Amino acid sequence: MAGASLLTLIDDIATILDDVSVMTKVAAKKTAGVLGDDLALNAQQVNGVNADRELPVIWAVAKGSMLNKIILVPAALAISALAPWAVIPLLMLGGLFLCFEGVEKLFHKIFHPETVKHLDPQQTVDPSKIVAEETEQEKIKGAIRTDFVLSAEIIVITLGTVASASFSNQVIVLAGIAIIMTIGVYGLVAGIVKVDDGGLYLAQCKGNSAIAALKRKLGFGILEFAPYMMKTLSVVGTAAMFLVGGAILTHGIPVIHHWIEHAAGTINNSFLQWLIPTLLNGLFGVAAGALALLLIVPIQRLLTSKKSI
Repeated sequence: MAGASLLTLIDDIATILDDVSVMTKVAAKKTAGVLGDDLALNAQQVNGVNADRELPVIWAVAKGSMLNKIILVPAALAISALAPWAVIPLLMLGGLFLCFEGVEKLFHKIFHPETVKHLDPQQTVDPSKIVAEETEQEKIKGAIRTDFVLSAEIIVITLGTVASASFSNQVIVLAGIAIIMTIGVYGLVAGIVKVDDGGLYLAQCKGNSAIAALKRKLGFGILEFAPYMMKTLSVVGTAAMFLVGGAILTHGIPVIHHWIEHAAGTINNSFLQWLIPTLLNGLFGVAAGALALLLIVPIQRLLTSKKSI
């Protein structure tokens, strides 16, 4: 009798694990697009950091990302159970924030290029080190803020995938996706930003054999390719802010979402059917971010002037 009960328990556990595995695979497929944007954004965020600080910065952002998900998973479950109507508006606020950050980044790059900070000449600490540390902390905070919005979208998409499952399965799948996505994204980011180190290692390979020569050739090729890759990721990362943020906003406004779908549906070419909604979402994101910038910057200046009085 006890043996039969044990076998029944094992069978139930196996069934639950099988269900969880299937739901996790489905959720991972649905969040793959956001994962790609998350990867580009985070690789872009650490671009420009000193080589010896790249991995510590990525580790700091990864810890912040995991903390984001520790907050978001129970919050998403609670909101879904108690106030499901609030999920879309909150997600739209996050999307608007992404668009705002993208426009703000472009605005500062065009109108306020980076300048060297003038520090106290009596300062005993190396000024360049202070500036580098300040820049590093700003990059970490900015990356964690951006990750919060993208993590929220991943969690909401996953929650929608497992909405009909039991509460325990929802928790397991959400936690699993949170862990997998964090490790996957920041593991890949670490690999991307250190690709030039791998190229340098290969380029310095010694020996007269054909394999050694091939390694050196590959290493020099990687070193030549790496700067272009990082510049590309920088552009893609900024564009992803508008594409993801704009898509979140348009999906939350049925009239605009249906209009974009209708515009894409009138085209026969499958590539254009994918491209046009993406571009329209991005343009909407740029417009929304610009409007947010016009509203928020005067408020920020007003608050700053009041503090200085």
